[in-house]
Amino acid sequence: MKGKTGHTTHEAYIAAVEEKRRADIQRLHELVRETAPELEPTMDFGMLGYGRHAYTYASGRSGEWMKIGIANNKQYISMYCCAADDRGYIAEQFKERLPKASIGKSCVRFKRLSDLDESALRDLIRACSEAGWGM
Repeated sequence: MKGKTGHTTHEAYIAAVEEKRRADIQRLHELVRETAPELEPTMDFGMLGYGRHAYTYASGRSGEWMKIGIANNKQYISMYCCAADDRGYIAEQFKERLPKASIGKSCVRFKRLSDLDESALRDLIRACSEAGWGM
C-alpha cells in the first residue's frame, strides 16, 4: 500500500497498512482526532483526511482539499498540513521542533512516529487546524 488508496473509511485504510507501520498510522490518526476533533474525518482523496477547505485560485479554478492528511508511502509516512498564517506555512514553522522529519511547505515526512516529539506534533496539528488556508 502506498499513499492514496481506494479505501472508503479510516478504519479500512489503517487495517490495510503493513504491520510494521500500522501502529504509527493509528497513533497519528488518534493524535489528530484528540487534538483537533473539530476537523471531520474524510476519505475523499484516497488517504486519511481531516477537515475540508474550499479554495479558489486567482485563475478562478476552485475545489476542496483536506486541512490535514495522512498517507502511508513506500519509504515514509506523510502528514500534510495544508495551512498558513502571516508567518508562512505552518509545517515549515516546526522544522526546529521536529528535526528528524523532512519538512516541506505543507508536508511532514518521517519513518517512525517514535522519532518525533509528540508534544510538537500536537502543537503542529493544533496550529494547522486553527490557521487559514493560504498566505
